[in-house]
Amino acid sequence: MNTIEIERKFLVKSLDFIQNSHQNQRIEQGYLNSDKHRSVRIRIKNKQGYITVKGPSNSSGTSRFEWEKELPVSEAEQLLTLCEPGVISKTRYLVKANQHLYEIDVFDGDNKGLIVAEIELSNENETFEKPEWLGEEVTGQTKYYNSQLSKNPYKNW
Repeated sequence: MNTIEIERKFLVKSLDFIQNSHQNQRIEQGYLNSDKHRSVRIRIKNKQGYITVKGPSNSSGTSRFEWEKELPVSEAEQLLTLCEPGVISKTRYLVKANQHLYEIDVFDGDNKGLIVAEIELSNENETFEKPEWLGEEVTGQTKYYNSQLSKNPYKNW
């Protein structure tokens, strides 16, 4: 599926979002390529595999090209063995806030302690509810990109 992804990213300042979560997913992911101009990600999410290609972000960091395809989990597991060092492990919580969906990632392993929320928007200027647990905006700050967290994990900051 080809799309232009428009999203904003925030730090999370409390675990209060968990009580409003309607679903959570375990995610393991690695990068076959984590160049700043493109990334190729392999992901296993709840027993389903995916390959995703992302292009560079625009100047504000809010939008970029994204292509994703489902893979059998056995193929995703094989491809994870070829990934660059630094596989990401996290639990993703899904929280509805009015007509929007927040995806909140609680990282494990070398990124333990980092909690990041993303919200996808239909355009860059769209307004949305900001729940009390939402903290500082980090949209466009590349150190918070998963591809960069695999190279320079949170524990090293």
